[in-house]
Amino acid sequence: MDTRTALLAAAAALLLAGAVGAVAAPDAIVDPREADERPGDVRIVDTVVSPGEVRGETAELRLGVDLRHRGSAVENVTVRHRAIGADSGLLVDETTVDVGTVDGGGERTINGSVDVEREGGYRIETVVFADGERRASQTTRVGGVAALTPDYADSRVGFTESNVWPTVAVSVSEADNQTATLSVSLSVTNRGDAVSEPLDLRVLLRQSESNVIADEASETVGEVRPGRTDTVTTTVEVPANYNYYVDAALWSDDVLIDETQGVANLNPRERITANETVEEVEFAVEDFTRGSDDAADVADAPDRGTDGESAGDSTPGFGPLAALVALVAAILVARRRP
Repeated sequence: MDTRTALLAAAAALLLAGAVGAVAAPDAIVDPREADERPGDVRIVDTVVSPGEVRGETAELRLGVDLRHRGSAVENVTVRHRAIGADSGLLVDETTVDVGTVDGGGERTINGSVDVEREGGYRIETVVFADGERRASQTTRVGGVAALTPDYADSRVGFTESNVWPTVAVSVSEADNQTATLSVSLSVTNRGDAVSEPLDLRVLLRQSESNVIADEASETVGEVRPGRTDTVTTTVEVPANYNYYVDAALWSDDVLIDETQGVANLNPRERITANETVEEVEFAVEDFTRGSDDAADVADAPDRGTDGESAGDSTPGFGPLAALVALVAAILVARRRP
């Protein structure tokens, strides 16, 4: 057999083997164009919830959904979020994010959000659709929404919290029988990472029993560096001999940021503390008398002169009663004699 005949025989054998394989496994040979037309797969890998804009009554919950894609491109993909009350089971909010076509494999993050009320807990149900067909779903539970601070009241500056150093310190600058001038110092701490903006400090002195405002003052808290504590001092004038609650508050554009309370005890007979009133027993000298019981007897005895006799007008001797008894006895003895 020559070389040409051998090559023709080998080629014929290869064609025969290919034909047999195609018959035995018809799916082994697939047109690449047909493979691209197969629908891809989209799955939810993870969902991350973070607080967004926090308002007075409601809060925005930002949702980041990680989608994993495999296979060919998936068109008309949408992600739907539903916020459902954990206790009531009622739908609170629903949003849909239009993703479009997902292609290229790997993972991508789809951002969305829902608005909920700042109370209770919620169940966030996330569903992925492709051409209106449900492809994947996941449920995330969220609680403690009420603990979120509204954006308008979010400030890292507040009154100092310390076990020793006083947040509110009151001292008397001047005083007379009618009025007292008090110097009130308040400690403010910046717990943030940046220099604080100026704030308004307002102080009210409230009489402890009547709650009548005796005086008030306002000061500006300047810039406070991160981690630093600043002391702001103001002066008020109030009637003397009364006790007062010192109410202090920090304001930013008429928004209450923080508040604290101290006391000013100007009445020596009574004492008050923050959120508590304590009445002391009036000072009495006899409670502190030292010595034996004879000292009390001496104190109760009548005054005597230098010679030990009473300084009163009593008759010396036995007194009128003893003289009368002696007279009656003498008369009886005289009548018995013969």
